[in-house]
Amino acid sequence: MKKSTILLFLSFSALCFGQSTSQFVDSIRIVYNIPELSYAVINSKAILEIEALGKHSIELSDAATINDRFHIGSNTKAMTAFIVAKYVEKGKLKWTTKFFDIFPEWKEESNVEYHQITLQDLLSHRARIQPFQGENDPSIPEFKGTKQEKRNSFGKFVLTLNPVDVDTTHKFIYSNAGYTLATMMLERVTKKSWEQLVEKVFHKDLKLDVGFSWPENQKSKDTWGHLFENDKLIPVASTVDYNLDFTEPAGDLNIKLKDYIKFIQFNLDGLEGNNNYLTAKTYQFIHKGIENYSLGWYNIYENGKELSTHSGTVETYYSLVHIDRIQGKAYIIFTNSFNQDTQQGVRLVMRKLKENYGS
Repeated sequence: MKKSTILLFLSFSALCFGQSTSQFVDSIRIVYNIPELSYAVINSKAILEIEALGKHSIELSDAATINDRFHIGSNTKAMTAFIVAKYVEKGKLKWTTKFFDIFPEWKEESNVEYHQITLQDLLSHRARIQPFQGENDPSIPEFKGTKQEKRNSFGKFVLTLNPVDVDTTHKFIYSNAGYTLATMMLERVTKKSWEQLVEKVFHKDLKLDVGFSWPENQKSKDTWGHLFENDKLIPVASTVDYNLDFTEPAGDLNIKLKDYIKFIQFNLDGLEGNNNYLTAKTYQFIHKGIENYSLGWYNIYENGKELSTHSGTVETYYSLVHIDRIQGKAYIIFTNSFNQDTQQGVRLVMRKLKENYGS
């Protein structure tokens, strides 16, 4: 068989394989009533498969595109930890820097049980900080000022609260507020706000189009998140205030799938032992330096596999990312809804992608 014929056959086989996967995924999307679902399978060098399926909203006719933006919720944590890591490499902080080394003037008024917490404790949820995930949160005073000033006031308040108890079952206390405190440390030593640091690292340095808050769907065609109320999905306009004040570094970025792929490819490349924007040593620490939950990633060892995983939602979008650290592949799924059906549909899609690509 001629080389050109072989290449044509392989290309046709890959196309059919991709079509078969997308048909399966779209059937899952429809059965589980997910308005839009985009997914990708990648390695450090290439996109193995990518697709956008469905519509921007259940009430709109415009179809999904690869250029759509999705709010990624708590998958923001890995991006915030990535920014912190860059400035640790620059020598602005150490992973072991104590919070009150940076904010000594707050120590006396803070709960004594927080006096030894470090940057890595905060990013790995080991500081026992109250979670602030929307359920049974302590009442928060009304803070004034810029976003950065409000974060500082919130952080100072959080440090007066009692810590959460840890037991043998719970190895860490997942805390959005802990990411606010870690970000405050970075803001003080860099003299830049988190928003400015996102612009510097992702826009200027890495050329990634990262946005804040909801994708803008009132000025252009883009995704609408969907709440689930009274057993039905309700589209949410980007102008709706969803009250993620003070914990934006833990969960308030939006991004196009292709740009998020590039971010994950930096991580895959680093995990393969290569220096890029961060050093290979830093990537190893981010993903594997701390058991159970490292820095922005769940650190999982099971059934002979090594995984970095995370999901993200503020109950209108849902994203799920699995990095297979042994095979050097990543699986990314973005949706614009959130309920039990969305979660189950995404689990089935993730299982199918892994079956197809050998994880």
